[in-house]
Order: sequence, then structure tokens, then C-alpha cells
Amino acid sequence: MVVSKSQIPALHARAQKLIPAGCHTYSKGDDQFPSNAPPFLARGEGAYVWDPTGEKFIDWGMGLRSVLLGHAYPRVVEAVRAQVGVGSNFIRPHLIESELAETMNRIIPSAEMVKFAKNGSDVTTAAVKLARAHTGRDLILFCKDHPFFSVNDWFIGTTACNSGVPKAVQELSIPFRYNQPETLKEAFEKYPDRIAGVILEPVTGVEPKDNFLHAVRDMAHRNGAVFILDEMITGFRFSLHGAQSIYNIKPDLCTFGKALTNGFSVSALCGKSEIMELGGLLHKKERVFLLSLTHGAEIHSFAAAQAALAEYEEKNVSAFVARSGLRLQDGFRRVISERGLSAHMSIDGFSCSPILNFKEADGSFSFVKKTLYMQEMVKQRVLMPYIAPSLSHTDAVVDETVSAFEKVAPTLKGWFDSAEPRKHLVGEPVKPVFRKYN
Repeated sequence: MVVSKSQIPALHARAQKLIPAGCHTYSKGDDQFPSNAPPFLARGEGAYVWDPTGEKFIDWGMGLRSVLLGHAYPRVVEAVRAQVGVGSNFIRPHLIESELAETMNRIIPSAEMVKFAKNGSDVTTAAVKLARAHTGRDLILFCKDHPFFSVNDWFIGTTACNSGVPKAVQELSIPFRYNQPETLKEAFEKYPDRIAGVILEPVTGVEPKDNFLHAVRDMAHRNGAVFILDEMITGFRFSLHGAQSIYNIKPDLCTFGKALTNGFSVSALCGKSEIMELGGLLHKKERVFLLSLTHGAEIHSFAAAQAALAEYEEKNVSAFVARSGLRLQDGFRRVISERGLSAHMSIDGFSCSPILNFKEADGSFSFVKKTLYMQEMVKQRVLMPYIAPSLSHTDAVVDETVSAFEKVAPTLKGWFDSAEPRKHLVGEPVKPVFRKYN
């Protein structure tokens, strides 16, 4: 259904009235986009999306990094269509559940058993629960430099958005810093025999230094704690086999989601049988109520996962997105250099997951400059809240994006160099998701 531009304000107001924040994921909220961004998106195909009025945009956010093949990818759509036709949810397990578990065990080096759920938060929280059950301890060490682990209290209680989380729960999660093993050592010394597990992403924007991941694992094991890698973002994007294969590290437990299904809702907790089986029925130990979700095994989503994983493997998708991202990085770096923007912005991170950084004069992150950049790119019909290359981001799409940046760069240079860049902003600058007040 195509609606007129004149209808959009009323539809937007309706959403805000009916839904807290107007959306069901805070990263999709109005405070994460410039005021001229489309309030709604109606459909997608490949690397493109359309708003309800029919306006077409290049999409670099790709469903919060979950769409690794492209929107409405034919092989995934056909697999889902075929499965929906025979039912989507039954009162006993479907064979596809074991088939997908076998696939995960084959491609993920550390996987011996798998438990599926719907969201990343489900499985990271389940990993925390298993670590506590396995060790009989309560405290969890989490990497403070990694932006998100779960909507659940054990993590949200550590952020600025801790309203509603009991103080006693907040005190059970202890931060450490990436590439700073001494911060873990200090935590283990401060809380001897109390730490159940250590959770972190393998990488985000920088490489692990001096075998940091191995140092974390070894320290955890020496202190009787469970080593957990959250591969929600790195899984399948950095490598079909996860970042754990790149760094030759086997965690006790690891979590996946995002690209697992090319946009459908399936997440996975994988790990060693001796820990995972605590959530099973074949042991005589105390029962762990691990994960039990009404919609945890919707079989059409499992069909999407099988189709997506097959495509990742057959087409070496992780290598493609790395090349696509590198082409974008090279193009942006050239424009940044040629247009004299280096003092204000840079494109960093890994080629499969580039990161745009915007800088104030004091070196702090500039939300004003980021919003001005997004505002001007929206005018060029490019949506880039962050960068998540997919198999559909061909050279042509990348070059079109670089060309759009070239067009807006002179304007941005003038604004960024001015004494008051914010006066060129229409509306409010984007804000951190985790903040105390709106």
C-alpha cells in the first residue's frame, strides 16, 4: 500500500500514541535518526528499501545487521514459503530442529550442543544462567567496551537505563575493559570464588592485542569461571565459522543471532555438552530451566536459517561482505582526505563491519556531526545509521553510496568547520540509546 506524504505525520503520531517510543526496538526510534529520515519503511529488496510513499533508499543498516544476504532474498523467501505451507508451530519437536542443530555443530568450532531461541537477549541471558548453575556462583564479568548484551536486568542494570532494576541485581554484574587483562585480574582478585562467568564479544572495532581472548579464557578457567563469547554480530559476518575460528579460540559457551536467518527471528546458544546438558533431561543433577519459549521453534524461521547458512557457505558470503566493506572504506577515506574532513570524521573498524566516527575538537564523539551527515545522506537517498554490508551491496551500490558522500562532503566540510555546526541541523541531534533521561 502506497500512502501520500501528507498522511505520514498522522501515521507517525498514531505510532507514538500506540507504542512506547513508536517502535519495538530502540535503535529504530526517532532519536536515532535525523528528522528528515523516513518515519516508516514499507518493503525491501536486495540493498534497497522503500518507504510507504514509494521513496527508494540504499540501506546500510540492514535490519540491525541481521540481513546479511539482502532484503527478501529469494532462496530464504522460498524456504520460508514452503515451510509455512505445512504449519509453523507444533506441540512436539519438528525434525528441522535437530537438522539445524547439526548444521550449527558442524560449522561452529566450539559447538557440541545447541539451544535455539528468538532474540539475542534470550541466549546471552541463558548463557549467564548456565554459567551460574555450572559454578554455583552469582557474579558475571562483562566487557564494558561492548555496547549491548541483553535487554534483561543482568545487563541493563549496568547501563544508564537501570530504572526498574533492583540494586541487588545491578551489583551482580562487574565490568572489565577490552584489551586490558589487568582489569579482569583485579576483578578476580577482588571477588575470589564468586565469579560465575566472563562474557564479551570476540571483537567490535579493534583487534584483540597480545592474545587477549586467550588471556581472558585462561584467566576464567584458572579461576573456575565459564568463558562466554557473544558472536551475535561477528557470527557469519566475520566468518561462516564465527570470529572464534579467526582467532583460534574455543569458548565454553557462545551465542549467535542477527545474520543467522537473514532477518527472521532465531538465536542460538552453543557450547560444551557438559555445561549445556544441565538444561536437558538426561542427567540426575539439579534441573536448570534454561530456555522454554512458545515460539522458540517456529519452523519457518528454522527453514530460513537453514537456507541462509547454506547460502553463506556456498557463496562465501563473509569474504564478499569484507570486499564490499573495504571498497566502501577506501572510497570514504579518499573523500574524507580530498575534502579535508579528517579532523571531523573517519571510517574505521573491520572491512566486514566498518564504523563511522565523528569527532569534536576535544576528541569526543560528535552526535551533532553524525546527525548532519545522516541528514544530508538522506537527501541523497542513503540510510546509513551504521554500516552492515551484505551480499546485495554490489560494487554498483557501494559506488553509488560513495558518490552520494562526494556530493555532500563540501557542505559538511563548511558546516563542520563552522563555529556552530548545530545551527545547520533540522531538528534534534541523535542521542545515545543508553541515557538516563529522554
